[in-house]
Amino acid sequence: MKVSEEKVKRDFKTLSQNSKPKPKIVKNCINAFIIGGLICDVGQFISNIFMSFGFPKEIGANYTTIAMVFIGAFLTGIGVYDKIANVAGAGSIVPITGFANSVVAPAIEFKKEGFVFGVAAKMFTIAGPVLVYGIGSSVIVGIIYYFFVK
Repeated sequence: MKVSEEKVKRDFKTLSQNSKPKPKIVKNCINAFIIGGLICDVGQFISNIFMSFGFPKEIGANYTTIAMVFIGAFLTGIGVYDKIANVAGAGSIVPITGFANSVVAPAIEFKKEGFVFGVAAKMFTIAGPVLVYGIGSSVIVGIIYYFFVK
């Protein structure tokens, strides 16, 4: 007796859907919220330290950004940020430390290919589109602001 190809495909689809793990959406959202919030708390703590030293708010914010990018890059370099990201998910991607991770991780991965074709060429593979669309959208918003709000 010959089994039809359609029945085999249908059975395979049913079997594969039943065997794949169910997503833990609520748990993942809670982890992202808590760990992303902790990252933001660290940023606020650093900002408060700069303010306590008498830096103006804008300069303190700039230094906080620099410090958070450094922390994200450093933690990526020593292999800790990936472990945080495994638990936090989007909570580790959204803050600026996630941007630092997206620049440093490919650079580390392709270091063996050399500085030009490895590090320099691959450094912005993930962060590049973010920069392009971020800068492009800011230019568009700036033009709209200039012509319609000003």
